[in-house]
Amino acid sequence: MNCIIIEDEIPAQEIMVSYIEKVAELNLVGIFNSSLKANSILQTKTIDIIFLDINLPAISGINFLKTLKNPPLVIMTTAHTEYAVESFEYDEIIDYLVKPFNFERFLKAINKIESRQLDKLPILHYQSVNEIKKEDKYIFINVDKTLHKISLDDIKYVQSDRNYVTVVTKDLCLSFIDSLKNWNTYLNQSNFLQIHRSFIINLNFIEKLTGNVVYIEKEKLPIGTTFRNDLLKKIKPIN
Repeated sequence: MNCIIIEDEIPAQEIMVSYIEKVAELNLVGIFNSSLKANSILQTKTIDIIFLDINLPAISGINFLKTLKNPPLVIMTTAHTEYAVESFEYDEIIDYLVKPFNFERFLKAINKIESRQLDKLPILHYQSVNEIKKEDKYIFINVDKTLHKISLDDIKYVQSDRNYVTVVTKDLCLSFIDSLKNWNTYLNQSNFLQIHRSFIINLNFIEKLTGNVVYIEKEKLPIGTTFRNDLLKKIKPIN
């Protein structure tokens, strides 16, 4: 998840950066000491989370939030508890962190975001599982409010990372909330096979196997011990 920090105090910025670096799902895109300076990046990049201080120069965090047409999810940060009630009037605000806060409290706020996303987006597909048939040639994947048409034949592999999957095709790499278990259902064509607890591959893209590694167009993917025999049965080596 792409995130930015809007905070005018250097020590507070440093603490936030150290916490963000500990969470693999977070990708820090920028740090800003005022809301106005952050405005341009919100217009040009997809930002999933804003860590937003309330007391900022020029315009307060809450007043800045009011100016955004389609704001990302927000975690408010402040040393003043009196703003808490007002902040929760906005659907985009997920949590309210009172300075100083520890990493455990920070992580709790992040988990609230993941829970919100899972509740809202249980399946990010234009088609339902029951609508995807073996004879289907493509599906639509909804990422960042855009429906991407994906040819099933172009999918090289699907990778799972906790609550996220990444679909890698010849031309695209799309990450979103879903599970590999769901994708075992979606990809019911015979050329797809799970080879690891984190990977489903398109057998047509295999270049070679060496030990417990499969090469998908020069990318090395691991083969899980419990999946190896099924893979060998599929590819039917001559000797």
